[in-house]
Amino acid sequence: MSEFLHDEPIVPRTDEEKEATINRLKRIEGQVRGIQRMVEEDRYCVDILVQISAINAALKKVGFSVAERHMKHCVSHAVQDGEGEQAIDELLDVLKHVAK
Repeated sequence: MSEFLHDEPIVPRTDEEKEATINRLKRIEGQVRGIQRMVEEDRYCVDILVQISAINAALKKVGFSVAERHMKHCVSHAVQDGEGEQAIDELLDVLKHVAK
């Protein structure tokens, strides 16, 4: 048995949702490669830090999008099925971990 309430989303992601999230992650991946090149080229530290900050912001945006979808679909469904407290506790545990 999984440590989480469910192993997969209650409502499967649409193709559009998947594509949007994957495209965002691919852009982030490209930014990370850009930072690797900057380090290899011995670029100015501040320029590298600015790019790291941009990546952190982009990852937070993707994380927020995933969390929003989880709340609107999975947690909402769990509340309707009488598993709301468990779903909310699970989400709070994850948010505590993410906030570290």
